[in-house]
Amino acid sequence: MRITNKVNHLLKNGNIFIMALVLALLTGCGSAQYTMPYEVNPEVSSFRVVNIEEESSSAVPFAAELCVVSSDVNLNNVDMTQASAAGLFDIGSQETLYAKNVHDRLYPASLTKIMTALVALKYGSSETLLTASANVTNLESGAQVCGLKEGDQMTLDQALHVLLINSANDAGVLIAEGLCGSVEEFAEKMNQEALALGATNTHFTNPHGLSDEEHYTTVYDMYLIANAAMQYDRFNEIIHMPEYSTVYYDKNGASKELTVKNTNRYLQGTAEVPSGITVLGGKTGTTSAAGHCLVLFSRDTSGNPYISVIMRSENGDALYSEMTELLDEINN
Repeated sequence: MRITNKVNHLLKNGNIFIMALVLALLTGCGSAQYTMPYEVNPEVSSFRVVNIEEESSSAVPFAAELCVVSSDVNLNNVDMTQASAAGLFDIGSQETLYAKNVHDRLYPASLTKIMTALVALKYGSSETLLTASANVTNLESGAQVCGLKEGDQMTLDQALHVLLINSANDAGVLIAEGLCGSVEEFAEKMNQEALALGATNTHFTNPHGLSDEEHYTTVYDMYLIANAAMQYDRFNEIIHMPEYSTVYYDKNGASKELTVKNTNRYLQGTAEVPSGITVLGGKTGTTSAAGHCLVLFSRDTSGNPYISVIMRSENGDALYSEMTELLDEINN
């Protein structure tokens, strides 16, 4: 009797989908359970359910406010032969204006530091005082550093400036250990955030991007991460600065002056921006394994924002030449 009343109620309200589910659960198989477990890379995705009533409703798709692309896009025959992968994303209209191999897994080098900054801004406090361990000097030969020594102290805000402007790898270690206790724990937090953003072709093992076989991402995933980072005003302020000066302290309390310059040629004034485009900032990345990489934030004359990404370009000159051509697509 209870089952019959419940079915009649569902029929009156037009909830056919729910009625079918109730019937499946209340009849037949006794203790059998039907589940759809979460998978990072599912073959089938279901995000929309609409009932048959006139006043129907639907779930908001995960990518409702994101650019989505499944294949290459090159409407104006942009020459991107010296880069392994690239993408240009119109944030305002959620359109992909250019795409080449955007889902190929590649080494990101210091593009990694965008995610490091995102995690730090989300979970840290700008005035948190960080103390350097001996690990800040335990980096591969030739790695970009700001010169931190064991016992040095600076705030999280200072460390973020040095990380993003100068691409200092020792600042990445300082942030990771200061917020999570270890590089490994911080990398786990980075991976959790990446998955939450939908960056399912990404895996981080460190906060700086020095080479590791298990450290990779894609152009599209970098767009997702960069898009999330630009929601923080402090991030936008930092990446726009051509240089930064600060004072921090060593283990004995003595002051140490530091001035760093931005590694972005557009902000240095050594690369020319196409007419009508304003470069807001970005993040560079270079290693022998990753090649030359760049994530750029820009806007057009109407103030509309864009994110452009190039990964594994052959050299620095090629990187900025092709990025300039990519930015010119905004005018087309």
